Amino acid sequence: MSTDPFGDDTPVYVISVAAQLSGLHPQTLRTYDRLGLVSPGRTAGRGRRYSMRDILMLREIQRLSQDEGINLSGIKHILELQRDNVRLREELGKAHAALEELAKELESTRSVAARLAQHRRHGESTGTPGNDLVPIRHTSVVVWRERNSD
Repeated sequence: MSTDPFGDDTPVYVISVAAQLSGLHPQTLRTYDRLGLVSPGRTAGRGRRYSMRDILMLREIQRLSQDEGINLSGIKHILELQRDNVRLREELGKAHAALEELAKELESTRSVAARLAQHRRHGESTGTPGNDLVPIRHTSVVVWRERNSD
């Protein structure tokens, strides 16, 4: 993870520089901002400041418009779908991680239940109750350990 204070999302370029870097006219940048296609940062005086990510987005908007013939409304919809896709992929990754954790907890719980059942059967067959187990909380799973007979 980059700790560079001037990374891709840092709004540092004034509109004239951003226009030059993106190959667009400053008025086009203002229009894209007004339409919500790109949202540059703002200074205290409300001046626009563009990040490198914004400039790359401006280039992509230009490519979709000029090379693909997509109108600005279509481009806005495409960009929204791309953002949704990224967000949903992140949520899916989190859901997979949570599912993996739950599967591990289930496996642990099944193991404990099997050991308890075995211990209980052993106690019933010898006539001694299986009360030498004590619960110990381990993360989000209850773990049973045998009590020392000291």
